[in-house]
Amino acid sequence: MSKLDVIVGIQWGDEGKGRVVDLYAVDYDVVARFGGGDNAGHSIVVGDTKLALRIVPSGVLNPKTELFIGGGTVVDPHGLLRELDALSAVGVDVRRVKLSDRAHLVLPSHAARDRAAEIARGQQALGTTGRGIGPAYVDRVARSGIPAGDLLHPEVLAARVEANVALGRACGVDVDVDAASTLAALRAAGERLAPYLVDGVSYLHERLERGERVLAEGAQGTLLDVGYGTYPYVTSSHTLAGGVCTGLGVGPTAVGRVTGIAKAYCTRVGAGPFPSELGDARGERLRVAGGEFGTVTGRPRRCGWFDAVAARYAVRLNGLGAVVLTKLDVLSGFDRLAIVTGYRRGGASVEFSLAGSPDLDIEVEEMPGWTESIGGVSRIADLPSNARRYVARLESLMGVPIEAVSVGPERSQIAR
Repeated sequence: MSKLDVIVGIQWGDEGKGRVVDLYAVDYDVVARFGGGDNAGHSIVVGDTKLALRIVPSGVLNPKTELFIGGGTVVDPHGLLRELDALSAVGVDVRRVKLSDRAHLVLPSHAARDRAAEIARGQQALGTTGRGIGPAYVDRVARSGIPAGDLLHPEVLAARVEANVALGRACGVDVDVDAASTLAALRAAGERLAPYLVDGVSYLHERLERGERVLAEGAQGTLLDVGYGTYPYVTSSHTLAGGVCTGLGVGPTAVGRVTGIAKAYCTRVGAGPFPSELGDARGERLRVAGGEFGTVTGRPRRCGWFDAVAARYAVRLNGLGAVVLTKLDVLSGFDRLAIVTGYRRGGASVEFSLAGSPDLDIEVEEMPGWTESIGGVSRIADLPSNARRYVARLESLMGVPIEAVSVGPERSQIAR
């Protein structure tokens, strides 16, 4: 039985996981998404067409790779169908996409509850996408959700839809949808999704037992994990490598290599602690140079220096074997760079758990930048000397090797 490898983000999401998964997927038979919903997005380019995918796993450009949406995800069935149609329109064979029967459905009532909750929070709003991901996970835990497998069982589906819509009204949400219209839409979606639905546990284990290679793809980033992130400013699922086990239905002994993805600087979308944030022209320069706007929401991302305290925390939580560093080219042209190397509170050194403390001070180490273009570099050893020193310093601070660095936006612009 083969082991599955894992790729996770180690910051607040948007690290460029999709691109790295797409690059690595050529060596795998299956790319499996283990958590999250369509609040996480990644962009792919097919010819002259740019697609923003939200739930279909990365790796769609590799024609022999199957794409598995695991049981730990929550899925808007209509959104999934739109993605499948968009992919099919540019020549992608969407028959490779498989959806676990244990993934849960995101309904219009979930999105309405999500938006209503954000309004109710007022100035304490979390900055969610409003797509219903959190309420869908709440319903799953409350045992009132709807597994995707129910799309194949009309009577069960009808009863669960009725109960779910009633629950939304009981929560005081003015949901402009009734059970009958929701059920009709789900039945129509279910007819189209039936060929993609599989017994998720059997599907994955049969492939591992045959010796096929599986790459598990995380969504969002470590620092947004519902249990170990900057709570409550987190997503609604487990984004750590450990989430692979519950998200795909495998035991810990099935997990092989874990690789973390980090930007050469840090970004964050929405509210929440961000110790290294730059609220000046340098932060704006990072945002513009890095194209730091959300794939799903279009919202501008907050930008700051690389936070090594947060990165070390993520290395521990995920048991990383290596890191891929993305967007190093965005730093070209800065005279000076900085790395957050420590947190202090009341004069004492503290760990990442106190990242949201109002009296937190940060320790910053400055390094010289570089002016050379690095887009054509294919080996880390050939980077400009100051860029090599920067990469080496991040590697030292994280305590794991950096095995590759992206030096430009194109798929092939990777230095190893």
